[in-house]
Amino acid sequence: MATAPEDRPLPDQIEGAPHPSQTANLFGQSRAEADFLEAFTTGRLHSGWLITGPLGVGKATLAWRMAAFLLSQPVVADDDMFGAPPPPTALDVDDDHPDMCLLRSGAHPRLFTLRRAWDEKGDKLKSVITVDEVRKLKNFFGMSSADGGRRVVIVDPADEMNVNAANAILKLLEEPPADAVILIVSHQPSRLLPTIRSRCRELRCGLLGADDVTAALAQADIHTDAGEALTALSGGSVGEAIRLTNMDGLALYDELVFLFGGLPKFDRPRALRLADSCTGKAGATRFALTLDLIDKFLARTARAGLQGPPDIQAAKGEALLLAKLSPHDAAARRWATLAQEVSDRTRHGKAVNLDPAALILDTLFKIEQAALDVAPA
Repeated sequence: MATAPEDRPLPDQIEGAPHPSQTANLFGQSRAEADFLEAFTTGRLHSGWLITGPLGVGKATLAWRMAAFLLSQPVVADDDMFGAPPPPTALDVDDDHPDMCLLRSGAHPRLFTLRRAWDEKGDKLKSVITVDEVRKLKNFFGMSSADGGRRVVIVDPADEMNVNAANAILKLLEEPPADAVILIVSHQPSRLLPTIRSRCRELRCGLLGADDVTAALAQADIHTDAGEALTALSGGSVGEAIRLTNMDGLALYDELVFLFGGLPKFDRPRALRLADSCTGKAGATRFALTLDLIDKFLARTARAGLQGPPDIQAAKGEALLLAKLSPHDAAARRWATLAQEVSDRTRHGKAVNLDPAALILDTLFKIEQAALDVAPA
């Protein structure tokens, strides 16, 4: 049965968070904002911008802020007798500005959002951005602009374009329409066509600190006193912090750290209960989260062997545990190797529909063996 358009989730929105177009403030990316504003005010506005960085750090929010700013700024001709207005000092646009109102309602005639579409039956999102979606830009640029303002295209994320769609975007970057700006969001820019990267100016968005993560969570109406732990576990990604909060990820990570605290030997009954909680339809979400958190734990353990225990713990007792399990470089290498093995095993297990409990237990036993290798009982 087809999903009604009004009930369809947007592919560029994190569950539990407002859509980037509705997000009032961007935290932690002032450098990227300043670089764009400087290019605009000095007359060096590129037609293509590549906004890069890890998942969930605000790239899409930055793109929408840039779009609102560009749509609201007048295009001044060289021979304009009134001259250019005073240069703006920030990307902020008033909420009651006509262009902002149109943008937030999803009805701005000079804005086009390129993202994954729903299939013909309307029951699921396509896995990639297809060239058919890019072709719609022909009509978008073909329509005359009533107010003569800029046209803006947001591609989010470009990583999901198939080959034909990427080539079509490349052609647009090579021959951009007048007064058009293309904002391309990418989590993994190295996978894009080199020619796409070379045609754009890059804005890099970095990971956020605890204060910015906490502020961004509060903006999403998520209030927590565990901002530092969430930052540590999410790696400074607000999107990941929101996902962990929605799925009670901190509690599950606490459970894992408590279980691993017995290494180099496991509490077998406790390990079995953890594995059993990941079975069945009801346990599918917990299964995926458990594997993800085990992966994070292994990465943090390997890092501790090189850099020492983390300054900020993601769970009570984590720092002491990591110091015990990964006291030196050789231990770090052992845990890093295991992390890759577990990742490969997990990917294979999911592909062949291996029993979730069996996969979790197999992973736990591999961790136990690694602990025996580096910290014998």
